[in-house]
Amino acid sequence: MDQPGVAMSRLQTIAVRKQFPATLALDDVSVDFEGGKVHALLGKNGAGKSTLVKILSGAQAPSSGQILLNGKELKLRSAQDAYRCGIATVHQEMSLIPQLSIAENILLGRLPRKAGGMAIDWAATSQRAAQVLGEMNVHLDVRQKVSELGIAQQQVIEIAKAMSLNPAVLMLDEPTSALAHYETESLFALIRQLAARGVVIIHITHRLQELSRIADTVTVLRDGRLIGSEPMSRCTNKSIVQMMFGDIEHKRRPMDVQARSEPMLQVRNLTRAGKFHDVNLTVHRGEVLGIAGMLGSGRTELLRAIFGADRFDSGEILVAGKLVRHPTPMRMRRMGLAFTPEHRKEQALAITLSTRANACMASLDRNSSAGFITRGRERSIVGAMIKKLAIKIPDMEQPVSSLSGGNQQKIVVGKWLETQPKIMLFDEPTRGIDVQAKQHLFGIMWDLAQQGISSVFVSSELEELIEVCHRIVIMKKGTIVGEVDPNNLAVDDLFVRCMEN
Repeated sequence: MDQPGVAMSRLQTIAVRKQFPATLALDDVSVDFEGGKVHALLGKNGAGKSTLVKILSGAQAPSSGQILLNGKELKLRSAQDAYRCGIATVHQEMSLIPQLSIAENILLGRLPRKAGGMAIDWAATSQRAAQVLGEMNVHLDVRQKVSELGIAQQQVIEIAKAMSLNPAVLMLDEPTSALAHYETESLFALIRQLAARGVVIIHITHRLQELSRIADTVTVLRDGRLIGSEPMSRCTNKSIVQMMFGDIEHKRRPMDVQARSEPMLQVRNLTRAGKFHDVNLTVHRGEVLGIAGMLGSGRTELLRAIFGADRFDSGEILVAGKLVRHPTPMRMRRMGLAFTPEHRKEQALAITLSTRANACMASLDRNSSAGFITRGRERSIVGAMIKKLAIKIPDMEQPVSSLSGGNQQKIVVGKWLETQPKIMLFDEPTRGIDVQAKQHLFGIMWDLAQQGISSVFVSSELEELIEVCHRIVIMKKGTIVGEVDPNNLAVDDLFVRCMEN
């Protein structure tokens, strides 16, 4: 809603088109984003929203069409052009430098200089950074190192960095994907405050349940085309999904997907100082076990310790009844464990290598002969994986970075399935992927369960755990505090259980 006395910005695209050699990514997209509002930009993976954001941020040039800001046509040839024109972007992967201070990160590349231009004016740097945070009603010591901040505070610093440029347009790409519920609400309050200053806010998200709390309008792309822009007050989750996908079936765990009684993974009194303590859990053959908890509850640290990626101080891990001494990722893989980490680009993929190379990376020993593997053999393996997991890819020799988030995640899952695992550890596997890709991933978990393969599923999306799992354990402050039956539990009840002291 317009604020009296506040100048409202306006960003428009007119018939914007982006043609790649084999793909029409955007097809004559014309959309109007008004200042003073939070505009949710939605679409399944591959719908064109990432391409539109890259064009608006100067990272790519449109094949044709116009971009107008406050009625003036822009020619954006680089991110610097976009910044100079008043368009700032906060990307999902944060770009902060942990060992520098808050002030240095906010003003990086633009630190004030003393007279003569040689020495940095540290007093002015701190003063300007504090001013930016103050205008956002954020109170932090700007001399503090970013490495000492939590994820939510780091996200605020990313936004402050963008706001220090006094933008007319602020684009936020999945800003809540790594935040707990209470942290998300604080961020939303900040976003609404920025919108009230007349800034155009474009909020890219896959979390449909957030929209009623933050969005004023919803803009949906599908297959490179604009499907529509609607006031949020007229939308429901069902109508938004219909716009994004057409008809899509939301599945629940099939009743014939039942766990067996045989324990496949046992964790006994596992402890790592400062991370988790006295953790006990058992995962049965063919079971999907969910772990619920708020950010910082120790879920990720527990999975990493079970897989051998991080040490633990005491306790035991048994796989199929066999005690594992001094677990390492290689040893656990050989015993039948597979791990899809939360941050796929940093921890699960070699982002500059081909999709083919990434898909075969975890199973080189199984698919080699006398220590050698041929490209033809790899292509055969990946071709079967693409078909089985419905991966959309024009050429398996292209870098895996060229795939959408959902298809990247399928490559991560597929490469571990090639190792023929007994137990899959999934840490936030649906982060940053669309509804359709999530449904496919859940189907994979159920198919594995029917084959007797167990899964441990960590997710901040509590409704996902209820939809997918046989059992859910609740983790708080580094220990498991309870167990619930998802068949007899509502999402709000699970949230309360996770938040209770």
